[in-house]
Amino acid sequence: MIRIFILTIFLIINLKALELSGTIISDNEKVISSKFMGLVKKVYIKEGDFVKKGQLLYVIDSSNIDSLKKEALFNYQIQKNNHENIKLNYERYKRLYKKDLVAKYDLEQLELKMKNSENLLKIAKAKIKEINTQYDYLRIKAPNDGLIIKKSIKQGEIALPLIPAIILTDLSSLKIKTTISQSNLANVKIGTKAKIFIDSIGLNTIGKVHTIIPDTKNMTHSFIIKIDFDKKDKKLYPGMYTKIHLKVSDE
Repeated sequence: MIRIFILTIFLIINLKALELSGTIISDNEKVISSKFMGLVKKVYIKEGDFVKKGQLLYVIDSSNIDSLKKEALFNYQIQKNNHENIKLNYERYKRLYKKDLVAKYDLEQLELKMKNSENLLKIAKAKIKEINTQYDYLRIKAPNDGLIIKKSIKQGEIALPLIPAIILTDLSSLKIKTTISQSNLANVKIGTKAKIFIDSIGLNTIGKVHTIIPDTKNMTHSFIIKIDFDKKDKKLYPGMYTKIHLKVSDE
């Protein structure tokens, strides 16, 4: 009888909490790549570095864009000279027309040319502005504070568009990731409380379920849950192992 009683108490206690293992992840991990292809001129960071928002990560050589800018400036100067010449002629024709020395048709044709030259000048100016903006894309900067956890680019290599160069993880957006079986889904909801244990740094803390999503990658009839937790000013990193006691019923 005593053994049955002890076993019953043990089962009741364990029905109130799921014991799970989990991993710390960042809910804001950025894969950084360049927008343009080019030679990597300088890399300013290495794996394990902490960076601030706006900090320069690496620079791509600007030779290709320098050439485009020279062409754009040359074209702009041509359009500007052309516009100024047409404008001078137009002003002269206006004076002559008032004296009835030129036909109205000729004045209107010159006015049309002047408007066309104005449009071409605006286009040339916009092209220079567009190229100047491209220089910003050659200076790759951190989008937010974080830790460099992977660097796949070196000085002297060719940076390719959309090919991952750096992975930046935001340490201010840490959560704990674990999985539960489909059979336990009815007992776990958004806001369900959890006790968190990270033995490696001696952290015992509390948390609550933030997200529940199907584990579509593994197709194991399980669900991924992410848990917000009190970090208590501890230094934590993605990949740390955690133990979780997830409350599944009221005490």
